[in-house]
Amino acid sequence: MQPRAFSKHLDHDGIVAAIRDAERKTTGVIRVRVSPKHVDDPVAAAQAEFLRQGLQQSPERNAVLIFVAPRAHKFAVYGDEAVHAQCGASFWRELAEAMSDYFRRSEFTPGIIHGVQKAGELLARHFPRTKE
Repeated sequence: MQPRAFSKHLDHDGIVAAIRDAERKTTGVIRVRVSPKHVDDPVAAAQAEFLRQGLQQSPERNAVLIFVAPRAHKFAVYGDEAVHAQCGASFWRELAEAMSDYFRRSEFTPGIIHGVQKAGELLARHFPRTKE
């Protein structure tokens, strides 16, 4: 699918609201990126985009990027080192499987929002926002 056509199917306001709600409970950072390019390896592309956006510079190394490449019909969820240390590979696999189920049904916004919410729950559990 062409990235513009894919983007037209997304509820951008709903995704932004989900990110805002998730980030309210954590010191972590969540970003979503729809790539205009065809990618062969979505994890490598997600890692490159993660670095390009400077997400590795979050103070607690607790950023998460949901990277979608609609031209290639692929996506990846990439978490910084502190996030990965808390959840392990099984969390990412389960999250990717759940998001894939949504994407197979062309439910792109619900799939992305599900990813944002699950990443947010993980971040809130391990990196809660404290009141100062």
